[in-house]
Amino acid sequence: MNNGRAALTMQDAILTLQKYWSDNGCMITQPLNTEVGAGTANPSTALRVIGPEPWSVAYVEPSVRPDDSRYGENPNRLQMHTQFQVILKPDPGNPQELYLGSLQALGIDLDAHDVRFVEDNWASPALGAWGLGWEVWLDGMEITQFTYFQQVGGVTLSPVSVEITYGLERILMNLQGVSHFKDIAYAPGITYGEVFGQNEYEMSRHHLDDADVETHHRLFEAYASEARRMLDLELPIPAYTYVLKCSHTFNVLDARGALSTTERAKAFSLMRGLTHESAKLWGQRRAALEHPLGTAAAPAPAVRAGLPTVPGTETLLFEIGVEELPYADVRATTDAVREAVTAKLAATRLMHGPVTAMATPRRVVVTVESVEPQEPDTLRTVRGPKAAAAYRDGAPTPALLGFARGQGVDPAELKVLDVDGVDYIGLTREAPGRTAVEVLGDLLAEVVSELRAGRNMRWNDPSLSFSRPVRWLLALLGDTPLPVAVSSLASGTTTRVHRTAPEPVVPVPSAEGFAGFLAGHGILLDREDRRDTVVRGAHTSAAEAGGVVDVTGEAALIDEITDIVEYPRPVLGSFDESYLDLPPSILTTVMRKHQRYLPVLGDDGRLLPHFLTFANGTCDEDVVRAGNEAVLRARYEDAAFFWRADLKVAPEEFRGRLAKLTFEERLGTVADRAERIAALAAHLAGRTGLAPETVDTVRRAGELAKFDLASQMVVEFSSLAGVMAEEYALRAGEPARVARALAEMELPRSSGGALPTGDAGVVLSLADRFDLVTGMFVIGAAPTGSSDPYGVRRAAIGLLNVLRSVPSVAGLRVRDGLRAAADRYAAQGVEVPAERLAEAAELITRRYEQQLADAGHEHRLVQAVLPWADRPAQGDRTLAALERHIGTPAFAGLTAALQRVIRILPKDVVPGSKDHSLLTAPAELRLAQATEAVRTSLTGREDDLDALTEASAPLVAAVDAFFDEVLVMDPDPALRAARLSLLDDVAALARPVLNWSAL
Repeated sequence: MNNGRAALTMQDAILTLQKYWSDNGCMITQPLNTEVGAGTANPSTALRVIGPEPWSVAYVEPSVRPDDSRYGENPNRLQMHTQFQVILKPDPGNPQELYLGSLQALGIDLDAHDVRFVEDNWASPALGAWGLGWEVWLDGMEITQFTYFQQVGGVTLSPVSVEITYGLERILMNLQGVSHFKDIAYAPGITYGEVFGQNEYEMSRHHLDDADVETHHRLFEAYASEARRMLDLELPIPAYTYVLKCSHTFNVLDARGALSTTERAKAFSLMRGLTHESAKLWGQRRAALEHPLGTAAAPAPAVRAGLPTVPGTETLLFEIGVEELPYADVRATTDAVREAVTAKLAATRLMHGPVTAMATPRRVVVTVESVEPQEPDTLRTVRGPKAAAAYRDGAPTPALLGFARGQGVDPAELKVLDVDGVDYIGLTREAPGRTAVEVLGDLLAEVVSELRAGRNMRWNDPSLSFSRPVRWLLALLGDTPLPVAVSSLASGTTTRVHRTAPEPVVPVPSAEGFAGFLAGHGILLDREDRRDTVVRGAHTSAAEAGGVVDVTGEAALIDEITDIVEYPRPVLGSFDESYLDLPPSILTTVMRKHQRYLPVLGDDGRLLPHFLTFANGTCDEDVVRAGNEAVLRARYEDAAFFWRADLKVAPEEFRGRLAKLTFEERLGTVADRAERIAALAAHLAGRTGLAPETVDTVRRAGELAKFDLASQMVVEFSSLAGVMAEEYALRAGEPARVARALAEMELPRSSGGALPTGDAGVVLSLADRFDLVTGMFVIGAAPTGSSDPYGVRRAAIGLLNVLRSVPSVAGLRVRDGLRAAADRYAAQGVEVPAERLAEAAELITRRYEQQLADAGHEHRLVQAVLPWADRPAQGDRTLAALERHIGTPAFAGLTAALQRVIRILPKDVVPGSKDHSLLTAPAELRLAQATEAVRTSLTGREDDLDALTEASAPLVAAVDAFFDEVLVMDPDPALRAARLSLLDDVAALARPVLNWSAL
């Protein structure tokens, strides 16, 4: 769609962008004369963004990515694609609007297309660089990387630069309506395929098949050595140029599959270090030259307007306008702002009604009803020195005089105040209430300045930091403008609606009815309204294709869709039925992970050749549908490429390749981990008494454990681990039970995820998680706070869920599993401190405790069964029994009797003589007989609370009589020891069942 104009050729598009950005203040430069993976790596970006000098530049950059080699077959993916790079330093304050203007200059009709800014947290390990921003999607296709650089070469940037990186081939395919890059009109009468097609095929051959590995290893070392030599000569540009040569050589080796994880990590570390030194040296060189281009100026601080008068009770409306937030930050920020406003208002005397907060990706809106015009006046007591120190010989002391002077009063006006029985000199004065405008202006400025998210960035405002830039503030008290100033931002009376609207900035007349006002501009402020719109649209559109959407199963994706658009508009798309020959899990993973599409299913649950996407607001549905269908077609071509390549490799060969992948440097390779899992699973299978056929399945699945982690499909889609193991194993001729066990080893994938159902899969799942938890604790990598990079908590929860739910392993003890895993590490030569295993067991206990609490069980009952965290299935059974018995007279009597026994026993009791000849009193004999009777009745059921409760009546009566008739702590040591020993026998009946003291 291009406004009816003839679509630009590729060379015309380049010329158009050069003119557009030149007209907007950018210098046009040339591409670098060595291979780079992206325009970012060009020194015009990577070095020039460092330091205080302003720098706005645009240039074309052919970008080489060997891993994207597809022999010219994939319609969207090329080993060398053409980027157009723009750097705006400093951030001009409106870079998104400038970017959208460039799309219009190219002929893209923004009213027809769905252009979206989708969260992307960018990082380049080789450059030691990171930034926050977005992928820009044009009808579902990523066409641009848009980033606020925060750091490059390990150097924190000030000012922040905006990077805009266009993918020209993708834009031109959309503009020209072609489905393959080869068909792009590069110039009149010449296609892209004619210019670059042969290059794509031959360089793909080189990168994937024919590049000599040893030669490239030598090149990498030589380039790194030369970069180091240039740094020693204090020549940052040649040094950095050789780092880029290192990077390209590394990428070729990576595409050839010639690097282990350890080699990758070392290479990244080396390149990052060299880049950091180059960047630092560059900054020093520019500083020595006294920054010839000058210093970028920061925006001036905003000045708050005069305070208006608001005579009556009004509604407060406050809108914080932002560039598109990550979807997870929409809800988090809503809650944080609501809590902040509520807490800050509570610290004032300003009376008000309910506080409401709502948000979309571009705005956070707070309304406060019934705000009084002013705080009430109050009396304020000011305390001075103690009365004893206020006067000496009847005359005021310097302390008293200083206090009076500080308060601006005559000493005679002061009086004695009693404060907690101590006399002080002080005064009581009237404190007039502040106006609502004054209170709210300061309060709301604090809310903005204190905004924080999980990951924060800076932009052109040096005093603010948040998930994405804050660009405008709207503040009204009724229909009166409320002045708020924070850093360089001053509030106004306008809001911003869709950027494609005829008037993207509109005045807001009043604080009342703002949600309805926005709805009139195509924006749904209420999150629940947006989510309901998504669900209704999914049902209606899927029905048009004769299918359904699994709204419950897709709840997480629906939540994400809800928070990446301001008005969700459903668009139903289709794909060629031939792709249904691929496993459905591949197709749906591509939809969800890459495109946020909802799969459409038939009544039988099978995938139909349809999908649902949601545009943001009004658009030309046919245009958006065609664009998204083209994107999905390219994605499926990529998946088919991985599928075909993986099927050529036997599972055993993949399993061998795991030796090149490092699990954790101190714990060995992924192959080492797979071998530990196999051995541990065999051990657990033996402990649980599984059938011989199941043990054989465990053994064979163990031999192949984790093999799919070396496949191209799982490298690209890590969430398909296990799924692809099953698919590839079946096609390699493995028995279905082995293939299924390999899949179930990865279950559960989340805290509430599906569990393995086959016994072989169950023990493999447990072995996997016991190995992970044990290993991380052994090396001191236990989770702390919010940091859990290896998913140890998730593994612990998975362990518990399996042990609690699968009868065949209910008898396994957590500590036994941890010790067995530790034995495998010890056999590998890894030292296993005993205290680390205790810490791991404690983590699992705390997870079990949290699970029971989250399920709503009473705290004291949870504490009573917590010793069963080592056998959580037994803990669940005991808790269920406890909840049945608690409060009944029989159980109350049993609890009271046992607690009497437990309280009198010393903590370090050593059972003494059990010679019944010393226990001659009737009460002693009855208790001994009752204890033996209960012990006999519990044979084989020693941990059964129901059994203990049912058999306890005679024991309870005997305990009560014993305490009534017998002096336990007799002066005779032998008799005292015998009686304590008898009571210890009673306690021993109960100890295996509960923590009775918790009751």
